[in-house]
Amino acid sequence: MKNFIVSVFVSLLILPGTGCLKDNSCNAKSVDSERTTMSTYATANGLTVTEHSSGFQYQIISAGAGQTPSLSSTVSVRYTGKLMDGTVFDSATGTPVTFPLGQVIPGWQLAVPLIQEGGLIRIILPSSLAYGCTGAGAIPPDAVLYFEIQLVDVQ
Repeated sequence: MKNFIVSVFVSLLILPGTGCLKDNSCNAKSVDSERTTMSTYATANGLTVTEHSSGFQYQIISAGAGQTPSLSSTVSVRYTGKLMDGTVFDSATGTPVTFPLGQVIPGWQLAVPLIQEGGLIRIILPSSLAYGCTGAGAIPPDAVLYFEIQLVDVQ
C-alpha cells in the first residue's frame, strides 16, 4: 500500500510538468526582432549577406554547377552549425550526411535550393526558421543560428 501511495504522489508531481511539455505552446520571436542579431553576427564575422524574403540572411560562397535540389530531393551535405556566441552545436565536415530535404528545419528547406551540387552557402537563420521557441538538444529556445553548408549530392 505504501508503494502505491508513493507512486500516486510521484505521478502527481510529474504529470503537471509533462502536460506543459506536450502542449509545446510558446510565442515564436519575429524575424524583425532578430534582424539586428543576425546583422551584427554577419558584420562581426566578415560576411556579406543578402536577405531572403523569408528573413534569413545568406552568402553564397560557391553556387555549384550540378543539380538544384527541391523539397522532394534527398541531399548529401557537409555542414557546421553554430550559436551566435560561436559555439559549434553540430558538425559533419568529414563524411557527408544524407537526408530528405523536406524533413529538415524550414531555414534549410529555403536555403539549400539556392545552390547546386558542389555549392557552398553560409546562412544565418532567425529562430522561427530554425528550432523556434522550444530549442532542441544543445540549441536553446529562440536561438538565431549560423550554418555553413556544402551541398555534395542531390538525388
